[in-house]
Parts: sequence; structure tokens; C-alpha cells
Amino acid sequence: MSDPPALLWTPSPARIERSRISHYIQWLASKGKHFSDYQNLWQWSTDHIEEFWASVWEYFDVQCSVPYESVVSDHQMPATRWFEGARLNFVQQLFRFNTDAASTSKDAIVAESETRGRLTLSWDDLREQVTAIANTLRALGVGPGDRVVAYLPNTPEAAVAFFACASIGAIWSSCSPDMGASSVLDRFRQIDPKVLIAMDGYRYGGKAFNRLEVVQHMRDELPTLQHTVLLPYLDSTLDILTALPGALRWQDLLTHPAACAGPIIFEQLPADHPLWILYSSGTTGMPKPIVHGQGGALLESLKGNALALDLGEDDRFLWFSTTGWVMWNAQISGLLVGATICIYDGNPGYPDLSRLWRFAQDMRLTFFGAGAAFYANCMKAGIEPAQIADLSALRGVGSTGSPLPDEAFHWVYQHVHPDVLLASISGGTDVVASFVGASPLLPVYAGEMQCRSLGVAVHAFDERGEPVIDQVGELVVTKPLPTMPLYFWNDPGNERYRDSYFDHYPGLWRHGDWLRITPRGGAIIYGRSDATINRYGIRMGTSEIYRVVEEIPEVLDSMVVDLEYLGRESYMPLFVVLREGHVLDETLKRQLCDKIRLQLSARHVPNEVFAVPEIPRTLTGKKMELPIKKLLLGMPIEKIANPDAMGNPGSLQWYADFAQQRRTAPSA
Repeated sequence: MSDPPALLWTPSPARIERSRISHYIQWLASKGKHFSDYQNLWQWSTDHIEEFWASVWEYFDVQCSVPYESVVSDHQMPATRWFEGARLNFVQQLFRFNTDAASTSKDAIVAESETRGRLTLSWDDLREQVTAIANTLRALGVGPGDRVVAYLPNTPEAAVAFFACASIGAIWSSCSPDMGASSVLDRFRQIDPKVLIAMDGYRYGGKAFNRLEVVQHMRDELPTLQHTVLLPYLDSTLDILTALPGALRWQDLLTHPAACAGPIIFEQLPADHPLWILYSSGTTGMPKPIVHGQGGALLESLKGNALALDLGEDDRFLWFSTTGWVMWNAQISGLLVGATICIYDGNPGYPDLSRLWRFAQDMRLTFFGAGAAFYANCMKAGIEPAQIADLSALRGVGSTGSPLPDEAFHWVYQHVHPDVLLASISGGTDVVASFVGASPLLPVYAGEMQCRSLGVAVHAFDERGEPVIDQVGELVVTKPLPTMPLYFWNDPGNERYRDSYFDHYPGLWRHGDWLRITPRGGAIIYGRSDATINRYGIRMGTSEIYRVVEEIPEVLDSMVVDLEYLGRESYMPLFVVLREGHVLDETLKRQLCDKIRLQLSARHVPNEVFAVPEIPRTLTGKKMELPIKKLLLGMPIEKIANPDAMGNPGSLQWYADFAQQRRTAPSA
């Protein structure tokens, strides 16, 4: 193994004593359960999952109209059912901090964007707006189980709309407006939405992006829509009836006659009633519409925010995100522990990479979170946040989306703040939770996540399917979690769900990441073990890219791989087979990249495009992305594929030559 990582931070005794997890441990002791350290606590939480999750429910005093009859019905994944018999509402827990004059006047949400100035909602404002939107949606015929989709930037309106939907039992699903129409429709078409909430456009990097044509196209292509609500975000004076005939204005929902029909009514729902549908793409087929339940999301949000990130009522919390990334769901859930969420919508590098750090100063943030790529970009640009902004209020810095390299750990402590919990975490859209991550009780070592998350029986499995320590293996979860998907939408027999996570180790969750558990209980993620593209925290199936690329007449076939592995920066080449008579010139390369940028996302534009003779395929015609990824990462050609199982084994030589050229190139 390499040299031991540097110890960068140790929590002070005072900080440990003040932490919420210390209070939880003391509370457990009062119940007769004593733990000497975090590792012992984690072991108990995974050996006795019923006791652990019951303790989370009791410790956080989860509000319910009917108590649960059992914590967990079956340990056999994916058939597990959690908290059967309970009736509750995710949003009801939220407003436990809205009880007196002092608390109602506190900031709940503070937002800034490139598109408009600062907007602040107190807890009283938040409750009033959520109540109005919920009452109006009910009056419009929206009820439990109906899908409401949003094409919105990260704004207070998006959070308000989500909480309103959840309060009445409607199912929420959102995409960011920087996603192209094809990518959004691939997601929303699958779930038959009743209501679309969208905006007219937004500003990013100083440029205006009008999205009215996209919104109209979505209306045309979503036949189940009964109502469209438009937020005039880019142009506050927009004439809605002219721009989008038949649509409702956001303000109409707040002022509808039903808006003031009475106080908010929290629909009492089973714990496994769907809360939201998120999307995570595999290597084939359409994006997977992943359904999560109200109860599981509530329990995980309380546990993760309070016990892992140490957030509470005195915190001001940012995790920079769009509404199309799971970290948006994670950030708005910070309200469940009473934190003020501070949100920024816009380009974090405009006019330069100091923008978010100055926002942190202005907001007096106590916790600053972003994707690992943001910190890497700041580091490469020579940004020194502590020199350009007053970050003295910070207690925590969060990173996710991809592995945070060792040098970025050092950079945070040298140039952001010397005394913060650096919460590098890894989990995913699939579970809206961290598998491995942070604890305020533990030290921080460079390049290493501090621990396995409480209640998560996560292990690294070797090639024999055995858990190993201090070896790189497959990330496998051996016991169920409350936030594992209820199911995929429109997936008869759970066939696609089972194939996605349980095909490799029947009854065990295989996530598709390389993981090493260190001897001290920390964790290191080494990138994806399958062919799903994970660019800067946004996962997209290769099939989505192929659909866009292969619409171009000159392209006969294509393949894409992402070589993010072992701390390397993401490098994503696109290989294309061209129709006879065509060449890959700069014009065609630009056309390919522009089409991906516009129809999918800017994050998935390839680093380079190459013309190739053939795409390697199996005998059954499947593109061999994972073997080619292994080849390009340095595995010998004879070990990456069996020629007898290939339809065109001769195609491999081009990629072997390409891999050799990359290894011997001076910049490789």
C-alpha cells in the first residue's frame, strides 16, 4: 500500500461534546446501550438494524398519527418493508420549528441568483406559501399519488412547491432547466405527470437562456398534463397568457381562492407512500425512475443531517446544486433539523470562482457543500477563499459527486478554514443517503472519508464475494436501508430494479463503485465499477448519450467511457463509427459536442472525439463499454474480454493501440 495519509484535523473535546451525535450516544446510554467509540456504534447499528432505526425514530420524535407495528418486515432485499402500519407526513416534521413568534421570524430559506436579487423566507413565510400552494393544488384536483413534475432552477419556489406536494401526498419529480428537452422528456414521460411547474428561463454565466419553447414542447409531449404553472423567473413582467396559453402563473397559486381555505392539512400516509421520483441511468435503456418513500426519506434526512453533518437550528447550510441532482433533495431536507438553507442559482465560476465563497461570507454560512469538481477547479485556479472572504463562521465543508483527491483535502484546510469538519461523502441518487461519509467524532485524513454511515452495512467485496479490509473491492450493502427504492416506476415484477442492484450478488445491493475500507474504519471510493457515466456528480446512462449522438446522420455507431478512477480527473472520450464517405473534422466534432450539451447536459460533453473502425460488441450485440474502460485503465487486452464471446474480436486492437499511445504520451 502507499504511504499512510496525512492527519489533517482532529475535533476538539469541546466540539465533540457539543455535537448532536454525542447527545444521541448519551441518550442511548440512558436507555442502557453504551458505546465506547464510533466504530462500536456503527457495528451495533448494522448488527441490529431494527433497534437502530427504532432509536432514530424515537430520538427525533417522529410525528405520526398512527404508530408503526414493526420496524422492518423482512431482511431479504429488495422485499423489505419499513415501519408498516405507521401513518405520517414528511412535511409535518418540517414545521415543528414553526411554533412561536421567535422561531417563525427566523430565516428558513435565503436565496440569491444571477437572475434576480436576494430573496428571504422566514419560517412563517414558508408555512404560509406551502399552505397556499397545497390548498390550491388540492382545489385543482391533485391528490395522493398524482405526479407533479418541475422544470425549475434552484429557487425558493422549487422548495415550496415540493413541500406543498409532499404535504398532500402528491409525488414530486424535478429536472434542472439546463437539461435539454430530450433528456427531460425521457424522464417525465415515464411517470405520466398531472401538473408541470416550470419557468420561462434563467441566467447562467451572465447569459440569458429562454426556455419557453422547451416548456411548450414538454406540454405537447406529456399527454397526461392537466395543468401547467409558469414561474416568470427570467422576465418578471412576462404575459403568461400570450407566452404560454392556458398556463397558470405561479402567483395565481398563491392567490387562488382556495389558497386561504384554512391551515395546512398534512395528509397522513403510509411510511412507504412515494415521496419523490429521482432518476439514475444504467448503461442501457431509459433513465431509471426511482421511487422513494416518505418514511425512509424522513428518517435518513434526520439521521444524516444531524448525526453525520452535525446540523441543527443554529446552522446556515448550503450545498450548491441544481434541482436535477440528488444534493438538491439533500439540501432542502436540512430544514427538517431546523437549519436555514442558503441557496444560490447560477454559475459558481461567474464572474470568477470566488463567487460562492463571497456568498458564504454574506450568508454567514456554517456549512458549505459542493461537488468535488468545484474544489478542484478552485484549487487549479489558485483561489484562496479565506483571503477573499470572511469564512470564520464555517464549521463544516462538504464534498461529493466524485472522489475528492488528497491535494484538495490539504487545500481545504490550508485555504478555506483550518478547523472544519471536511465531510467527504459518497452515496447516491439510488438511496438519497451516504454509504460512507462523515462524523464529527472522528479525525480527517487526506483522501479518506471518515467512516461507514450509521445503519449502513456497507462492505468492500473481493472477487470471491467476501468482505475485505484494506483492499479495493465492489461496494456492497448486505442489509436493507429505509431509503432503498420502493420500486422503479412502471417496472412490472421489479425486474429492472432487481437487475440494477441485485443481479451480481442475489439478495445483496451492489452499487457499482470501487471501495476500500481502511483498517481504522475509514473509506476510499475509487470511481465506478460499471459503465455508468458519473461526471461531476451527475450520473447518466451511456444509452442516453448514444440516442443523441446517433441521431446525427454521419454517425453509424458510438461508444463512450469515463476513466475517472483511483483519484484521476474525469476523462471521457467518445468513439464514433462514421458512415462511408464521411470524416471526423472539426465541424462534425463541434456538432456532436453541441448536440450533447443542448439535449443532455454540458457536464457530459466528451473531452475528445475519435473516429474508430468498429465498436466492440458481444455475441448478443451489446456494446463492451466496461471491458474497454478496463483496457484504457491499463488492464492487459487478454484479460478484458474473451474473443469467443465477441461478435467482432478484431475490433479490440484499435483500442489496445490507443491505450498504449495514452500510456506512453508525455501528458498521460
